[in-house]
This record gives sequence, C-alpha cells and structure tokens, in this order.
Amino acid sequence: MSEDVTTSRYVRPYGDTTGDGMVQTSFTLPIPFGPKADGAAQQLANKMGLDPAMVVHSNPIGDNFTFFVVYGSVKHLVDLDEVKVVEREYPLLSPAEVNTTLKKLLRRKLVVVGGCIGTDAHTVGIDAILNIKGFAGEKGLEYYRELKVVNLGAQVSVPELVRSARAEKADAVLVSQVVTQRDAHILNTQEMSAAFREAMGDRRPLLVAGGPRFDPLMAGELGVDRVFSRGTTPGEVASYLVHAIKEKKGVAA
Repeated sequence: MSEDVTTSRYVRPYGDTTGDGMVQTSFTLPIPFGPKADGAAQQLANKMGLDPAMVVHSNPIGDNFTFFVVYGSVKHLVDLDEVKVVEREYPLLSPAEVNTTLKKLLRRKLVVVGGCIGTDAHTVGIDAILNIKGFAGEKGLEYYRELKVVNLGAQVSVPELVRSARAEKADAVLVSQVVTQRDAHILNTQEMSAAFREAMGDRRPLLVAGGPRFDPLMAGELGVDRVFSRGTTPGEVASYLVHAIKEKKGVAA
C-alpha cells in the first residue's frame, strides 16, 4: 500500500510539518519521580510506536507515582475509509422549528424524563441538556415551549426512573452516566433498557443515553435508541427527538 499522505483517504498526524506523524500523549506510571522514571516512560513510549520519543514533562504524584507527557512521531497512517462512526442523519433545528414541528406532530407537549441513574451523582451533563441555562450558548430543553421536562437529578434508581416515566407518560427518557469504573456506565444503562422493555414492551419511550465515555456506536449493545457522547448540545438532542418522533409516526423528514 502506498503511503501517499497527500491523498484524502490516508492521513498521518500533523505536528510541526505536514506528515511528520508527531503526537502527544500522557500517562502515569507507579514509579517514584526521577531520571529512572523518565527512562521508563520513554521505553513505554517506544513500545507504543513513538520513535523518536521525548519526555517533555514529568511530575511526581505522591511518593510512588509520576505523571508524564511524551511527544514523538508515529509511522502509522489512518485509513479514513475504515473509520466507523455514527453520523447525524437528521437536520439541526432551531428551538422555533422544534416547537412548530412538535405542535403539528403531537398536538401536545412532548414529555422528556431525565436523570443520572445508579450511584452516579454527576449532574453537570444532564443539567446542560435539560436545564434552561443550557450549554455552549444554547438553551436547554426546558426552554422549548412544546417540551415538558422532568429532571429527576442524581442517583436515580432504575425502578424509580421507570415509575416516573410511566407516571409522566414520557415520550423520551434521557439518562446520563459519567462514572465508568468497572464499566458501571454500560451495566447501568443495560439494566435501565432491560427494565423498560420488561415493564412497557413496545410501548416504551425513546431511550437516550449520554456521557463522555460512551461511544455512539454502542446503542445496540446498550439497548437504547441513541447514544450521545461528549460535546453534545441541547439543540442536537432536541433535533434528534423530533427526528425520532417523526420516524415513529411514519412521517417523512
């Protein structure tokens, strides 16, 4: 295979000059701070494929750990034809467009129930999407006239979430997961989706999961309709809900 980095299909990291392959990475080793720690970091970087590798920063973390930043060149190419991602298949709508479309589709407010499930107490993400103050210059879903938002907050049990969704006759349930130790975000979300299938079957609401460590390709594995990862804005979520409701009702985009 030719390594022509000038083609649009194959790309290599860019640092100081085109195609130089320069990357920066950081990690921690359980080694006391000092020259030997720097040498260990450089050895690891070489084994990771960085050659030459330079330890540009090291800092002690307690007595027996050291944090490193390493800079170096990689020889690998990225084949863009092999990249698999979830691309947005629906248009981004303004709040006014969301409101107008939902009013025509439902003739009532679309009900959204959200919260952080399990022991997760990190509400920054779900609040950024639901609260009126929003995120990244966009108003949250509470701002939308044709949405009724019920934010359950943090540490919501799965049974409580299901009960609330049934009581509110939710059209969509949004769950946020930040804690990832021992794959807690995956297990909690799978438990949640299974509970909704058992309790409501085909009449379950749309299930949407979000969090910085989720891969949007995981929707099938998690048993949800959509996964949003870091950087998602309220407008993206609102536009997706309109798209999903249209699909559910068999309305052309």
